[in-house]
Amino acid sequence: MSGTYSQLLFHIVFSTKQRVPFIREPVGERLHAYIGGIIRAERGTPLEIGSVEDHIHILLRWRTDEALSNLMRTVKSRSSLWVHQTWPDLAGFAWQEGYAAFSVSASQSDAVREYIRNQREHHARREFRAELEALLRAHGVEFDPARALD
Repeated sequence: MSGTYSQLLFHIVFSTKQRVPFIREPVGERLHAYIGGIIRAERGTPLEIGSVEDHIHILLRWRTDEALSNLMRTVKSRSSLWVHQTWPDLAGFAWQEGYAAFSVSASQSDAVREYIRNQREHHARREFRAELEALLRAHGVEFDPARALD
């Protein structure tokens, strides 16, 4: 085969440090656009980005020649710096250390997009920890429920 063909879709979830509710408007909408720009600059494709005050969801297409962990390190460091430069009053803003990443089949990408678009509605019924545990279980990810997931 003369080329590399792939369709690597990922649903990424991560929180602000200690789940402090920093992602309020106008921060949220501008942050989504900025993170989308970082992903494009790293040669990925942001498909959907949504958040509530204390965490963010990203659906993206990623490439085969770079580790997802490198992208996440870049997204988190550059977006954190940008928040500090853009909103000096958010000096305490930081992302949590880790993230959750789930593979998504192309046939399910529309459902994941809709899920991300409707974060406000989801969190009216379910807190972040319960949401994350449900995602981990649905994707068969082993985790220690006694260990803090937030």
